[in-house]
Amino acid sequence: MEVLTKSAEETKKFGEKFAHQITGGSVLALVGNLGSGKTTFIQGLARGLGIKRAVISPTFILMREYESKVKIQSSKFKTLYHIDLYRLEEDVEREWIGLGIQDILGKNDTIVVIEWAEKVKELLPKNTIWVKFENVGGDNRKIVTTRNWLTSN
Repeated sequence: MEVLTKSAEETKKFGEKFAHQITGGSVLALVGNLGSGKTTFIQGLARGLGIKRAVISPTFILMREYESKVKIQSSKFKTLYHIDLYRLEEDVEREWIGLGIQDILGKNDTIVVIEWAEKVKELLPKNTIWVKFENVGGDNRKIVTTRNWLTSN
């Protein structure tokens, strides 16, 4: 699926609608340059998942956890994990394992969203949903979603 948004609010609204297409256990891998809309999308996604707290990038702490009391679809979803791998440069796999992220992937009560996910593409489940962001001028963003984006490019 390919979507063109024309403002940050449209990107958030797309994220909010996207939240209704996923269930607990989903892993979303986000790729795109700085400023391409990844965190803005996650803010909308969180809103769509019933998360009331402000969502900010975990760039310096690597991972933030958000609780929701709202059930999506028939899932037992409770927790959104927002992971940002931007600052990881050396031995990313060791850092990934050290953070214990493998332990939360695919659990029915979690949704995991990873910015800069291309750094760990070999460590992600095969059913990961890939979301590619591209700044196409001004506030316009092209967002492409697929389950196999990196394996097909």
